[in-house]
Amino acid sequence: MLVAGLIFAALAAVLHVYIFVLESLRWTAPRTRAAFGTTAEEAETTKPLAFNQGFYNLFLAIVTAVGIGAITLGNRAVGAALVFAGVGSMAAAALVLVASSPDKARAAAVQGTLPLLAIILLALGR
Repeated sequence: MLVAGLIFAALAAVLHVYIFVLESLRWTAPRTRAAFGTTAEEAETTKPLAFNQGFYNLFLAIVTAVGIGAITLGNRAVGAALVFAGVGSMAAAALVLVASSPDKARAAAVQGTLPLLAIILLALGR
């Protein structure tokens, strides 16, 4: 279960790096605007917010990756704390998204499913 949990945590981290790229580096690009349902004007107006939010996603991915690395190197307690902090925050953010914008339930599911699976599998593997 531990290995499966770490795989799902790694996949969640990769997804959040991708979200970082979309939000912080490609926010005004036509394909990104289509994915987020924003107009060119909205994207320009919200660009600073998206840039900042993208970095939150990147930092969560980094915390998760460092935790995975720590577990791999034998530091299980520190690694588990970091992985749970990273994927727990990802899952919590998905809950906030769906609670605050029920029309974004699909996005919340995409954002939160991998972290939730990681949490469950890691808890079972401990």
